[in-house]
Amino acid sequence: MAETAHSTGGPVPPVFNAAFRTRLAELIAWRRDVRRFLRNPVDRQVILDLLALAAKAPSVGNAQPWRFVLVDDPTRRAAVRANFERCNTEALRAYAGERAQLYARLKLEGLSEAPVHIAAFCDEEADTGHGLGRRTMPETLRYSVVTAIHTFWLAARAAGLGVGWISILDPTALTAALDVPAGWRFIGYLCVGYPCEEHLDPELVRHGWQDRLAPDRIILER
Repeated sequence: MAETAHSTGGPVPPVFNAAFRTRLAELIAWRRDVRRFLRNPVDRQVILDLLALAAKAPSVGNAQPWRFVLVDDPTRRAAVRANFERCNTEALRAYAGERAQLYARLKLEGLSEAPVHIAAFCDEEADTGHGLGRRTMPETLRYSVVTAIHTFWLAARAAGLGVGWISILDPTALTAALDVPAGWRFIGYLCVGYPCEEHLDPELVRHGWQDRLAPDRIILER
């Protein structure tokens, strides 16, 4: 990574060349929401290093509201699994016909196989950031945690790990099962481990649930 002169003083910023940008595009394309994991253990220091990178994500007012819970206790993991099964059964009832059959076939979680479980919360009672930037949009505090999750996700993929974000959960029951402070709001539950298979296309595309939208469907000019 070459350095160039920087006329404003201070540290010289890195230069990300075309080769790096190509690799970054590949990383984003290969990120994937993983549901099938090898049971191989993951070194705890690797996870801690990835969470340290996640903590460099942007946050409103520099509030850094993310709180990560490493869920190792078998009893708590069993409670999360039971939570998912209840919610998944209820979700299936909302579909009918071929869509219900497809939903039933989808692999929607990796709770049993993934060696690492991480619950991400937003600490809404922390005084960090002093309210900057969120008086009119308080939800940006939770959005900040999402940026940290995505940063973790990309960093994990670069380290050869897969991540699955499990959203078919009852937040209230999950928060109680993990016994976290009352001011913490559940954002996402992550399964982490080495993937047992690799695919460029997302699983939901591959199985016909939802295709990628074309750019002209998501970009509006005014």
